[in-house]
Amino acid sequence: MKLLHSLRRRFIHALKALAPILAVVLLFQAAVFRQMPENAISILTGLLIVAAGIALFLEGLERSVFPVGKSITNKLVKTASLWKLLPFCFGIGFAAVIAEPALISVADQAELVSEGRINSLTLRFVIALSVGAVMVLGAVRVFLGWPLHRVLLIGYGVVLALTLVSPQEVASLAYDSGGVTTNIVTVPLIAAIGIGMAASIRGRSRLGDGFGLMALCVMVPMISVQLYGIAVYRFGAPADLGAPEAPEGQLQWLHLVVGLMTVVRDVLPVIAVVLFFQFVVLRRRRAIRWGSHSALGW
Repeated sequence: MKLLHSLRRRFIHALKALAPILAVVLLFQAAVFRQMPENAISILTGLLIVAAGIALFLEGLERSVFPVGKSITNKLVKTASLWKLLPFCFGIGFAAVIAEPALISVADQAELVSEGRINSLTLRFVIALSVGAVMVLGAVRVFLGWPLHRVLLIGYGVVLALTLVSPQEVASLAYDSGGVTTNIVTVPLIAAIGIGMAASIRGRSRLGDGFGLMALCVMVPMISVQLYGIAVYRFGAPADLGAPEAPEGQLQWLHLVVGLMTVVRDVLPVIAVVLFFQFVVLRRRRAIRWGSHSALGW
């Protein structure tokens, strides 16, 4: 019953978040074009599917990956295993971003618009590696007590310097790439790890030191994407991507199934990192206790 109540609450919350988008579409259709949208039933069905997917996705993360990630972080910090904590931070940062749906969408569009100069998978790896490195930098910052504003001033100075020499298309893509790292998977997961580290270190403030990782996760991909873009636009050449095929009506459900399998594939890296550090590094094999705040090792 608790699971159904939580899913219903998340589903209603997702509908409320999506309602303004639907309202704007209907308003412009009625006021500007003076007609109702075509396939209104299909639009409403898609809206319900999106809301249900968001609810299931968040509930799954909340019951499994997030509490386990926070638990592992606390354990590594308390045992002073910095050499174990840093690889965990890198792995979880990389895995969370490589699975980010918004990044996948932006990377695919960047490959299409750049005529193949920018490879979608390579761009995703560049950004994911950057966020993994940021997680390591953030952990070191919390341990050593570095002021966040100094790190940001230096980093954004590099961002602006690269913007002056980057192709316009690359600079724009870099800023968008920094933005998509802060989304449905990365924000709660990375924030929980940052707060967990600050709470486990004596003399650190959960508010002052626990937050700030997301700011770094936005900044560093801007640098790496601009460096990648400068290289591919200077030495790369357009590729023949072919014309995209529009899905036929009878194949829509097949595309839905394929999309679901793709999401599962992209979330697997997060699960793999968590399970590896849970069972192999920490060797913790405690029983699973299901609940709103219970999971492996909790």
